[in-house]
Parts: sequence; C-alpha cells; structure tokens
Amino acid sequence: MNQAVPRFERRSKKEFSQTLRKRVNEYFEKNNISRTGDARIIFKALAMFAMYFGPYAIIVSTPVDPWAYLGLSVVMGIGLAGIGLAIMHDANHGSLSTKKWVNETFAYSLNLIGGNALSWKIQHNVLHHSFTNVHGVDEDLEGGHIMRFTPNEPWKKRHRLQHIYAWGLYSLMTFSWVLIKDFKRMGKYRDLGLLEAQGATYAGAIATLVVSKIVYIGYMLVIPLMLGYNVWLVLTGFFILHILGGLILAMIFQPAHIMENHEFIENERDVINESYESHQLNTTSNFAPTNKLLTWYCGGLNYQVEHHIFPSMCHVHYPAVSKIVKETAEEFGLPYRSVPTFREALGLHQRTMKKLSQPEWAL
Repeated sequence: MNQAVPRFERRSKKEFSQTLRKRVNEYFEKNNISRTGDARIIFKALAMFAMYFGPYAIIVSTPVDPWAYLGLSVVMGIGLAGIGLAIMHDANHGSLSTKKWVNETFAYSLNLIGGNALSWKIQHNVLHHSFTNVHGVDEDLEGGHIMRFTPNEPWKKRHRLQHIYAWGLYSLMTFSWVLIKDFKRMGKYRDLGLLEAQGATYAGAIATLVVSKIVYIGYMLVIPLMLGYNVWLVLTGFFILHILGGLILAMIFQPAHIMENHEFIENERDVINESYESHQLNTTSNFAPTNKLLTWYCGGLNYQVEHHIFPSMCHVHYPAVSKIVKETAEEFGLPYRSVPTFREALGLHQRTMKKLSQPEWAL
C-alpha cells in the first residue's frame, strides 16, 4: 500500500488481546462449531434474495398497475439493503462459508444489485477495518467536503446544517455507488497499489465494473421500459428502491462509529498506542443487542464490536461471542460500548453530527 499509515503498537494491551482470542477460540472448540455460517445462513440468503428478486419477477412477468409497481420497488429496496448487510457482507469477509468459491460467488451478489465487490472489499475490508476512524485512511470518514464525520476534519461553514441534511444525503449512498464512486475508486486504488495487492489488474477490474453496471442498468431500467412501463414510473421505482436501500444501510453503519464518545485519530500519528483489538473497542459501538429481528435482518451488524475484532467470523455467532468480549473488556478495564436501543443509537449519531457541525469540536 503506497500510502503512509499509522501502525498499531501490538505490545500495548497485548494481554487483553491474547486472552480474548484464547477465550473465543475455546468457545468454538468446546462447542465444536465452525466460525463460518451454518444452516441459518441458507434460509437467510433465500429470504433476502426473494425479497429483492421476487418483486422484480412479478414486475417483468405480468403487467402491474403503477401503485403496485412502486410498492414492489419498496420491497426491493428493503431486499437490496438486506443482501448487502446479511449476505454480501459476510461473503466478502470470507465468513459465509468454509468454501472459498461459495464466498466468492455470493460476494458478487453486490455486482448484481449495482455495486462492485472488488471496490467494496478494498474500501471496507482493507481501509475501514484496518484503520477504523483514522482520518485520511478510513474512507467511511470521507464526507465529500459536504459533511464532517470527524473532529480532525477542518470545519467549514457549509457544515453548519449537516445534521439537518445528512439523512437526505445518506439516502443517496447506493446511487453514488452505482453511478460514480466505484469508477473513481478504481483509479485511486490502482495508484495506491491496492488493486495489485488484491491480485487484480486495473484493466480487468474496469472491464468487470463496466459489464456489471451494464447488466444492472439493463435489467433494472431497460427491460421494464421494453415491457411497456412508463419511463417516469420506472425511474421513480428505481429512485425509491435506492433511496430506501441507502437510508437503511446508513442507519446501520453510521451509529457504529460516528458517535460522540468514540476515539477519532489523525493520520499524522506514526503509531497508534493500542493493539488492533483495543483500538476497535475505542472506535466502535454496538446497539440494540436484544432486538432479534434487527439482528437477523442486518446480518448482526448491530454487533459491530464483535464484527470488527473478528471480521472473518460469521455474524450468526456474534450474540454468543459478545458475552465473552464484554466480560474480557471489563476485566481489563477497557470500554465496551453498547447502546440499548436502535432509536437511541440513531439519536446519538444525530447528536454527534450536530456537534461536528460546529467549529468548537476539533481535535
């Protein structure tokens, strides 16, 4: 990676890290279970894909009236977010299955719904997970000069109302992936040597990107238009689908790290005086751990602490492992952040965005 980044001081909190990993390893050995997915993942994958492609099949197989078309688009938006949260996410982390080809196949489900698996893997697995809340490296802190996600970002007058318009911009997230961001990232990742590190070439990555975008636009827009649906109806349905999908994704991911009591780190530091594991505790929060429906739908990503410390572990194990992580963190006097409800987590994120809208909060 041809970019200066801080390194973790592995000797810091070494005993905590070793104890935690030992206890988690013992949990899987004692219960004789794999860290990857089990039968629960099969049902969930079928449910999420049915939620997305089922309504689409109805639209293209039989004429539906405009209100039904828009209603089916709403269901597709929920399915789109569900595939991203609960299926594609684990697959790209290699935790969906013990079989590499299964993970790789389901990872490309992101391409089917308009994104790009390679671009996402570099942005999420390499940059975000390795350098959570590190300004200048973690791309999840980049607000496109419109929003300020860290007190390390220089304050501008345009940030003053970000807590008001943030959710509107969040809802455009998947539009950005489909139309702009994936293309911009490929050039950036080529220049940083990150494509090569993934065993990919720029030409091959761009070819896959272009073909998958054409296929996506083809089945989402061109086919319905060819079947005689009104152009404004098709575009409105497409808009609703992505607005809803983007909003759901933001509601899950933003409260995990952009919170007022989290640590935000400036990239100018050469060394982060934490182990990788303790750094994740300082920069990550869980929410709504007792909400079983939310946990099921969002792929356990309300257990972000466990996910960040053990990214190659399937999300079905997070609730059980969270008890070990919490107990060990408290034993070593380290923070274990968990917001009781989803509503409270969203409120705390909103309050954080308002604080960041003011010049007074800077590090």
